[in-house]
Amino acid sequence: MTQTARRDVDPSTGEAAPPAFESLDPRTGEVVGRHPIHDEADVAAAVREARQAQTAWAELGFAIRKQHLDAWRRMLARRLDEIAGLVCAETGKPLDDAKLELVLVIDHLHWAAANAEKVLKRRKVPAGFLMANQAATVEYLPLGVVGVIGPWNYPVFTPMGSLAYALAAGNAVVFKPSELTPGVGAWLARSFAEAVPDHPVLHVVTGYGETGAALCTSGVDKIAFTGSTATGKRVMASCAQSLTPVLVECGGKDALIVDVDADLPAAAEAAVWGAMSNAGQTCIGVERVYVVDAVADRFLELVTERARKLRPGGEPNAHLGPITMASQVDVIRGHIDDALRGGGRAVVGGEHSVRPPFVEPVVLTDVAADSEAITEETFGPTIVVQRVRDADEGVAQANSSRYGLGGTVFSRSRGLELARRLRSGMVSVNSVISFAAVPALPFGGVGDSGFGRIHGADGLREFTRSQAVTRARFAMPLNPMSFGRSKGTVRRLVRLVRLMRGR
Repeated sequence: MTQTARRDVDPSTGEAAPPAFESLDPRTGEVVGRHPIHDEADVAAAVREARQAQTAWAELGFAIRKQHLDAWRRMLARRLDEIAGLVCAETGKPLDDAKLELVLVIDHLHWAAANAEKVLKRRKVPAGFLMANQAATVEYLPLGVVGVIGPWNYPVFTPMGSLAYALAAGNAVVFKPSELTPGVGAWLARSFAEAVPDHPVLHVVTGYGETGAALCTSGVDKIAFTGSTATGKRVMASCAQSLTPVLVECGGKDALIVDVDADLPAAAEAAVWGAMSNAGQTCIGVERVYVVDAVADRFLELVTERARKLRPGGEPNAHLGPITMASQVDVIRGHIDDALRGGGRAVVGGEHSVRPPFVEPVVLTDVAADSEAITEETFGPTIVVQRVRDADEGVAQANSSRYGLGGTVFSRSRGLELARRLRSGMVSVNSVISFAAVPALPFGGVGDSGFGRIHGADGLREFTRSQAVTRARFAMPLNPMSFGRSKGTVRRLVRLVRLMRGR
């Protein structure tokens, strides 16, 4: 739904209040809440306040930070229904889907707090024979202030992959939620402040693209961005001016490969869930299926049977919610039309399935390889099922995309083999999207899907700077790093390295 910016009058002063905008329920257009449009000065102030609080937060150490994050986690669990209702209102997704998102969030927050010390603490590393007199260590220190720019499709789960891990590592965070879900971001900040009142290290700024752009140039120590590839490139270009490092998680065009020996009912169920859940607005959702020809007819029957049972609607228990971002409806319609004009067939739905703000399930097949429905991210409840000669051709077709976020393989005998050959950051074998629910696994993509990782040990280290330290324990008999070395020092070292490392 279109949002409008308004400037009200402060009744206490009679002066114009800062401009604000409304978040709307995409199902009805009703106003969910009003939020300030933070400008460059507001963003700078938030970063400044976060930086002032960060030092004390880092000095608490892992154990005390864990206690605070655990308190926040327990609060989220107690108030899960409250935040799920807000997620449902601002995105339109079914209530159970919103609750599932929160369940995953709570588990990830637990993992980040519980494992930060083990992953990031100082540890000894071998010094090697040339530096045998040195004690060598490495540890991972917080960056300082991390800026997080979040999406609207999973407005808690996705940004929490940065928020929880950055906070556990000892950073402060300034979070800019999507302009479609600002209330969710504001709720998270309020709940953290209630659970951890003495450490104001989570700040939220709201607004449109200009607010996010201001965050990129605000002097934060890293930006974690989730959104479209085009916007990700603009974020990178802005951050490049100050050499601010970035973590970029962009879109996907994820493929599912169905081998000849796959469990077809399970594969069909996974394909429909991966494609249609959250109305297809999932960056790691299934958008393409490559099924071996020998089982393609049966697989397509099973997918068709399941997809036809799904109905979108505005009620909390509907199978699918609306398309949250109104402009995406035209993209979805365009991809369907392009597929059909190019000779593709709709075995479920078609052009008539697009009824804003809802889109009914659409299953396409025999689609031209250069169709937008194959090459571009659709982000709607559509799926393209293509026949291939064998699973090897399926891998080749899957890897032809410029995206590389997630993937799925259904095969009883070759699952892991095929998974390793997919050019993607994550793969589920004989299930779908499971990798996102495992907190210890890194999450991120390659190619136009971005780079960097959230979740897991990689996600914790993403929000730190490694520091290597050597400490001399005793004087070396041969010290080449001195102008006072003897003439034979280097000659002896060359002889030694040839003896030890030249074989």
